[in-house]
Amino acid sequence: MQTVDLIGYLAATLTTASFIPQVVQTFKTRDVSGISLLMYSAFTIGIGLWLVYGLLISAWPIVIANCITLSLAVTILTMKLRYQ
Repeated sequence: MQTVDLIGYLAATLTTASFIPQVVQTFKTRDVSGISLLMYSAFTIGIGLWLVYGLLISAWPIVIANCITLSLAVTILTMKLRYQ
């Protein structure tokens, strides 16, 4: 594995993992009052676009990270819509 890919996978792991506590906390408490619907909507669309970009250039760290992050963001967005 090349150093550049290693850096990409490390960055992807850290940024993706940072969403897990928010998902767990929101799932436990059902408190979505501090979550901006507009921000999470824009963020989720942006993550979807990053995923498409990663696929188009065959950048697997980007693809893998954004698949996972998109799943987490959609989970939070769904909870926001359901529990607000």
